[in-house]
Amino acid sequence: MNSLEIFKCLADNSRLRIINSLMIEPMYVELLAERLELSPSTISFHLKKLMDANIVSSKKEQYYTVYTLNEKIFSMNLRDLVKDDKNEEEVLNQREEQYREKVIETFFKYDKLKSIPVQNKKKQIILEKIVESFERDRTYTEKEVNLIIADFHDDFCTIRRDFIGFGLMEREDGIYKRV
Repeated sequence: MNSLEIFKCLADNSRLRIINSLMIEPMYVELLAERLELSPSTISFHLKKLMDANIVSSKKEQYYTVYTLNEKIFSMNLRDLVKDDKNEEEVLNQREEQYREKVIETFFKYDKLKSIPVQNKKKQIILEKIVESFERDRTYTEKEVNLIIADFHDDFCTIRRDFIGFGLMEREDGIYKRV
């Protein structure tokens, strides 16, 4: 089932009229043409579109092809129709990870930070990369923090303050801990 195809197909007044008629009872082309005051070729054209979208099905009965509604589609609620089969969250996470890798690649050279980004989003990505060097369940003195940061960039004071500002580390009585 392709929701976009269904919605495109339903965006036509003649097709909606055909669907409304088929809700009453299954019909053949000539009867629909007479009831809707449209030509049989117009009805056939729209029925073909409705069948392509799997909204209508047909079966041969003696001399006529009888068209019926696909009740499964009409029993679905709008939420089910709109719901995308692709996992949107997964796609967004992949894009975010690609962006993160690009920022890290741009600002790091040989594991050294070339410059501290001005934009907060990029700065946070850089800080998150550096803070990975700290163990989670360990406390650090300010001197230890400075030494670890100095491996990445000479301005360890700014980065240390930004760790606190971005909520990546906590400081209490001169002791630092990764959050």
